[in-house]
Amino acid sequence: MTETTEFVLTLGDEAETIRLGQDLVLALKVGDCVALSGDLGAGKSTLARAFLRALADDPELEVPSPTFTLVQLYDLTIPVAHFDLYRLADASELDELGFDEALANGICLVEWPEVAEDALPVDQIRITLTHDGDGRRASIMAPADKLARIERVVAIRSFLTQHGYAGAWRHYLTGDASFRAYETITTVDGQRLVLMDWPRRPDGPPVLDGKPYPKVAHLAEDGYPFVAIAQHLRTIGLAAPEVLAVDYDAGIMLLEDLGQAGVLDTDGRPIPDRYTASVECLAHLHATPVVRRIPVTPEHVHEVPDFDPVAMKIETRLLLDWYLPWLRDGEPATEAERESYSRIWDGLIETAQSAETHLLLRDYHSPNLIWRDDRQGLQRVGLIDFQDAMIGPTAYDVASLVMDARVTIPDELQGELLAHYLRLRGQQAGFDADGFRTAFAIMAAQRNCKLAGLWVRLLKRDGKPGYLKHMPRTLHYLDSALSHPALAELQAWCLAAGMTFSKE
Repeated sequence: MTETTEFVLTLGDEAETIRLGQDLVLALKVGDCVALSGDLGAGKSTLARAFLRALADDPELEVPSPTFTLVQLYDLTIPVAHFDLYRLADASELDELGFDEALANGICLVEWPEVAEDALPVDQIRITLTHDGDGRRASIMAPADKLARIERVVAIRSFLTQHGYAGAWRHYLTGDASFRAYETITTVDGQRLVLMDWPRRPDGPPVLDGKPYPKVAHLAEDGYPFVAIAQHLRTIGLAAPEVLAVDYDAGIMLLEDLGQAGVLDTDGRPIPDRYTASVECLAHLHATPVVRRIPVTPEHVHEVPDFDPVAMKIETRLLLDWYLPWLRDGEPATEAERESYSRIWDGLIETAQSAETHLLLRDYHSPNLIWRDDRQGLQRVGLIDFQDAMIGPTAYDVASLVMDARVTIPDELQGELLAHYLRLRGQQAGFDADGFRTAFAIMAAQRNCKLAGLWVRLLKRDGKPGYLKHMPRTLHYLDSALSHPALAELQAWCLAAGMTFSKE
């Protein structure tokens, strides 16, 4: 092994050894080789068995020792090959056991790795278990990037233990387009919670005035905004998760689980009644007083940022910087195209900023809406993923819902949802329906220009090609927004740039 670092854990008893094995499921990836060293009875098989049962999500999974077969294969969500090399006559036999193929397609757990030390990968994760009083000592050595994954899951386990959830069962839930990841936490008494894993990230390259993109676009970089907005939404009668525990420095948060049902049917189509209820939540929010300063702790007050012209415009630039070069096989936008695009958006943003403003939850669409059939009224819709909330045109969140980035909303349903919102808001004195419709078209165009570039950035920069499936829908939504007379000049620019729009 080369360029490795070490991390040492004290495992107080058998249960802690088992929990380490379970937690490794959240740290290991395809291509990882875990070499388990230690004397007889040190806990190698206990650790491997706990890992396999957790990955299978089956605490009763039969995990026979591979002492005599030398290898046991498990066809799980990630294939695992469990090797025991104690009886291996020669390291060359490892090839005959299919080690290289197993490692290429999954994870390899190797007991008694010393027998074939030279044949194992140099970037292996070596876990050495030794007796330590009534418990064990685990010395973990690995390359820095692999060790960082393990240290993170151990830190989350320590967080859970600190807050009274030592024996909780952890299961990976999902990641998102940012650096956040989520786990479901099942407590010993069967309660289900959600854990947000949101470590701080170093600043990226500067994109404007020496600032990285997250700072220009006012994206949240720690947990304070999430806690603040959740608290505010709950105060005004909307359903946001209760924050049960939080470590702001470590970026770990334990949340109430609002449920698993969403606003889509089993075929991934929108359920109209649930979208209608989601519209009603927005209308309620927009009828409440705007709050800009929200106390979070005795020492911290969250200042809700403005969705200012700079933030709006930097998002529209994603179309220029990522989508157009991808559309043109690498050819970037010309200087003339960039100048005219910028000028057009200056005018549109000025128009949008004269419209009604309120708290924007951002990404107010199907992945972030939980349906709670056992509740009534506004409480039927659970709200999540609002840490990037800002103050800006109320039309933004309505456009985000009506033109859901992750699911096709038929044109007829779009019209019904928008009309329902306008009816609810029309009951308020001074509401300008025409001005709102113009702002809606501008914000829909702004959002879908951003998304067209974002899908390509996720592909090219972040290696996440799955988001590209949303591109046809995004372009269709953009085409719909551009049909408003206020966006005629932007529509002409898009057509001249060679953009075509998908009709879904």
